[in-house]
Amino acid sequence: MTPKVAIVTYSMYGHIDALAVSIKAGIEEAGGKAVHYRVRETLPEGVLELMHAPPKPDLPLITPDELAKFDAFLLGIPARHGSMPAQWKAFWDSTGKLWQSGGLWGKYAGIFVSSGGLGGGQESTVISTLSTLVHHGIIYVPLGYKTSFAIQANVDIVRGGSPWGAGTFAGAGGSRKPNEQELELAKIQGSSFYLTIENVTF
Repeated sequence: MTPKVAIVTYSMYGHIDALAVSIKAGIEEAGGKAVHYRVRETLPEGVLELMHAPPKPDLPLITPDELAKFDAFLLGIPARHGSMPAQWKAFWDSTGKLWQSGGLWGKYAGIFVSSGGLGGGQESTVISTLSTLVHHGIIYVPLGYKTSFAIQANVDIVRGGSPWGAGTFAGAGGSRKPNEQELELAKIQGSSFYLTIENVTF
């Protein structure tokens, strides 16, 4: 049976959502399909305006019940002081019923990230998120090096991402856009993630 895949993101300035487009393209290139959802915003509109945040994309909001319908998911998580932002925390805090019932047990997840710059906590954000996945019994699928060694070994271009997952740097005030290598790394993660879980019997 073809695995059902969801891409779930929270994005303040659009960087995570830009990576998600490439993630989805990679999944489709590998022969799969994915539905893109977003996590509910928790900040008031007035605060978002003061932060010069653009309007949210026209994506369906994820709910715990909806997430449980999928076999696997790729989670787009911006770094906030080296861990997930409050918006993602609020979503996971609403999944207590799924935790008690084991509703997400045995499903698969990968993670991609963004941060303001170098040393912004991309790897630690993924690592800290693993605690949540473990409590749900979700199986983490890292990007690794096998399918993207050439990009990850290239130190001549500033880029986000690591074997933990694709990533991008937002820059001061969210002004920087993902570069070609960051988008390519996201596409590779989408395809390699799908090809990995496709070999699992659902």
